[in-house]
Amino acid sequence: MKPSPAPESPSAHWLNRTVAGAGLTSALGDFCYETTTVILPAFLAVLGVPAAALGLIEGTADAVASFTKMAAGYVADRFGHRKGLVVVGYGLTPVGQALIALAGGWPLVLLGRVVSWFGKGLRGPLRDVIVIQSITAGTRGRAFGFHRAMDTLGAVIGPLLGVMLLGWARDRGSGMPAEPFRLVFWLTLIPGMLAVLAFLTLVVDPGHSSNPALRFLSTLRGLPASFRRYLAAVGVFGLGDFSHSLLILAATQLLTPSTGVIRAAQIAGLLYVGRNVTQLIASYPAGALADRFGHRAVLVSGYASGAIAAGLTALAFASRESSIVLLAAIFFIAGLCVAVQEALEATVAAEMVRQDTLATSYGALGTTNGVAKFISSSAVGLIWTAVSPTLGFALAALTMAAGTVLLLRLRPR
Repeated sequence: MKPSPAPESPSAHWLNRTVAGAGLTSALGDFCYETTTVILPAFLAVLGVPAAALGLIEGTADAVASFTKMAAGYVADRFGHRKGLVVVGYGLTPVGQALIALAGGWPLVLLGRVVSWFGKGLRGPLRDVIVIQSITAGTRGRAFGFHRAMDTLGAVIGPLLGVMLLGWARDRGSGMPAEPFRLVFWLTLIPGMLAVLAFLTLVVDPGHSSNPALRFLSTLRGLPASFRRYLAAVGVFGLGDFSHSLLILAATQLLTPSTGVIRAAQIAGLLYVGRNVTQLIASYPAGALADRFGHRAVLVSGYASGAIAAGLTALAFASRESSIVLLAAIFFIAGLCVAVQEALEATVAAEMVRQDTLATSYGALGTTNGVAKFISSSAVGLIWTAVSPTLGFALAALTMAAGTVLLLRLRPR
C-alpha cells in the first residue's frame, strides 16, 4: 500500500498543497450544485410550484446542513476523523442532484436538496479546519480568500454553462417544458464526482489526535463569551439572510412579463453568474484587506452590503422595476456580501476559540447560520406568497441591518 503523504505543518507559504487541493475540490463541487441553483427556480415555476415552496425547500436544506455541521464538528474534535467525512460529504452532492433530475414535483426536489445540503454540512467545517491548520494565523485571510475564490470559480463556470445548455436543450428538445432542465441536472453529476476524487487525492489532513474525553454539551458551554456574542450577531444577520435562489426567482418574475419564462430564466441565471463573478473577484482582496485592517471590520462592511441588496430588491418590486441595470446592481452588491461573509466569518471565529475545539466551534457557527437561514428563506417565501415580495425583502433588509449593528458593537476580548 502506498504510504499517506506526510502531514503539512503550518507555513508562511499559504498556497500549499492542502489549500490548493481544497480550492480545486470546492470549484468542482460548486460547479455541480450551483448549476442547479441557478435554474432551479425556473424549473419549479415550470412545474407550477409557488415561491413559498422554494423558500421552504431552500430553508429546510440550510437547516439540515446547519445541524450536520454541528454534529460533524464534534465528531471530528472527539474522534479525529476529518478527511473521510469530507469525502463522504462531497459524494452526497451528486446523489442529491440525481434526485432533483428525477423530480416531477416539489417533494423530490426537497429530498434532493436536503441530501446535497447534508453533504455540504458534513464537509464544510471539517474542510475549513483542515485548511486553517495548514497555514499560519497571519495568512488566514489570504488563504480563505483564495479558497473562496476557487469555490466561486466553479459557481461562475457551472451556471454559465448551465444557462447555455438550457437554451441549447430547449431548441432541440421534445417540447416538454421540464426536459431541458433535467438534462442540465444530469450533466452536473460529472463535476460532482470529480470533486470527490480531487479531495481524496490532493488534500493532506494536517493530523489531529482524538480527544475521547471531549463532551458535546460541556464543550459548547465552555466556548468563550466573546464567541457566543459573535454567534448572536451572526444569527440576527442570518435571520434576514435569505437564500439567493429567491433573488433568482425575483429577477425571473420581474422579467417574465416582457421576455417569457425561459428567456427570463436565462437572464436571471446570467445575473446570478454575475453575482458569482463579483464574489470571485472580491474574495481574495477581502481576505487580504482583513489581514491588514482587521477581519471583523471588513466583515461588518460585507454584512451592510447584504442589507442594501435586500432593500433594493424590495424597491424593485414596489416600483415594478425590471431594469437590467437595477437588477445587475442588486446581484453585484449581493456578490460583495457573500464574498466577505464566506471568506471572513470563519477567520473571525478562529480568533476567539481554542484550536482543540475549532471544529466544534465551526459547527456552532454553521448551525447558527443554517437555522437563521431556514427561518429567513421560509419567511421571505411565505410573506412573498401570502402578502407581497416587497414586504418580505424589506423585512429581510431591516433584520440584516440589525445584525450588522450588533457585529459593529461587538468588542471581543
